[in-house]
Amino acid sequence: MKSILKLFSLLFLTFAFGANMEAWKPQLNKLSTFEKHIIVDKGTERAFSGKYVNTTDEGVYKCKVCGSALYKSDDKFSSHCGWPSFDDAVPGAIREVPDRDGRRIEIVCATCGAHMGHVFKGEGYTKKNIRHCVNSASLQFTKASKKKVLSSNLKKAYFAGGCFWGVEYYLEKIPGVKEVISGFMGGHVKNPKYKEVVRKKTGHLETVEVIYDPSKVSYETLAKTFFEIHDPTQKDGQGPDIGSQYLSAVFVSTPQEKKTIEKLIGILEDKGLKIATKVLPKTPFYSAEEYHQNHYVRKGGKPYCHRRVKRF
Repeated sequence: MKSILKLFSLLFLTFAFGANMEAWKPQLNKLSTFEKHIIVDKGTERAFSGKYVNTTDEGVYKCKVCGSALYKSDDKFSSHCGWPSFDDAVPGAIREVPDRDGRRIEIVCATCGAHMGHVFKGEGYTKKNIRHCVNSASLQFTKASKKKVLSSNLKKAYFAGGCFWGVEYYLEKIPGVKEVISGFMGGHVKNPKYKEVVRKKTGHLETVEVIYDPSKVSYETLAKTFFEIHDPTQKDGQGPDIGSQYLSAVFVSTPQEKKTIEKLIGILEDKGLKIATKVLPKTPFYSAEEYHQNHYVRKGGKPYCHRRVKRF
C-alpha cells in the first residue's frame, strides 16, 4: 500500500509541475536544446562542465525560466562534486519532490517547477549538513553591485603545517571560516602538480588557503588553532610525513599578520617550546587537484598526523 501511495504521489507531483511549467511556455521557448534537456527533461550536466561550478562572486542565483531568486552566493560552497553546491536556499524558493528513480529527492523552482538538481543531507560538508546540488544550466547569476562587492569583508590566510588534508580538516571547522582550500605555496614553479611537489622539484610547501569572515573570527584565532593542530617544533616535516614540502610555515600578507604570528611564537617559546615554524611573505597560492580537496569529509576518518593540543 505504501508503494502505491508513493507512486500516486509521484505521478500527481509530476503532473502538477508539468502543468505549472506550461504557463511559462514563452520563457521555455527561449531556452537552448541543452537547457531544455536539463530544465524540462530533468537531465544532468556533466560534472565540472557548468559555468557556475567555481564562481565565487557576490550575488544571487536565479531560476533560468522565471527569474525567481533561489540561492545567495553566501550559501554557496565548494563541495568538489562537480556541480554548484549550496547549503541553503532563499526561503520558499525551492520545493523538494520525490525523484522518479525512487531514491533521491529532486529540487525544483517553487514558482515555475523548473528542474534544478537534487538535495543531499547528512554528508557533513558544512555545519548545516545539507547540499543542494544544482545544474548551472538551470540558473542565471546576477552579480552584486560593485559597491556591495567592495563591502564584502572576507579575507584570506595561509598556513602550512604538514599534509594539507589534516590542516584543512581542523581549520574548516572554525565558526566564521567560509572555506579552506588545499594547495601549494612558496615555490618557484607556476601551477605545480602534486606529483611535482612531492618529488621536491618545485620548492612548494603543502599549504591551505583559509577564506574567513573577520567579523566572526579573528586572524589570531585562526593562527592559534594552527599552532595547536600540528607540531610547530618539528623541523623535518610533520609526524611521519618527512620532507621539505611538509615544513611548518605561515605566509603573511600584512605587517599586522606578521606581528600576530611573531607574538604567538613568542608566547610558545616562553613556555619552553622551540618553534620551527617559518614566517614567510605571501607568494602565489596554487590550488591542489580536486581529489585532494575535503579529503576527510569525502573519505571519512580522522587525520593521521594532526590532532588538537591545547597550547594557549
